Amino acid sequence: MDFLPHAPAILVSSVNMYLRDGMYDSLESLCYAYNRDPEELKKYLAENGYTYSASQHQFRPTGAVEQ
Repeated sequence: MDFLPHAPAILVSSVNMYLRDGMYDSLESLCYAYNRDPEELKKYLAENGYTYSASQHQFRPTGAVEQ
């Protein structure tokens, strides 16, 4: 993929897949590879109902219980 999608649900799915599959070792490295600011990405997704869980290394729906 040459760019990260803009639609929130597709963006979350793509980012989580890249992180889960080990293509990137951190959210920061993924963002820098796609010329995105990690904090802006977190803010955009927070506005659309998703929160980054550093312990689970993925975005989750806001309010989801961490396991």
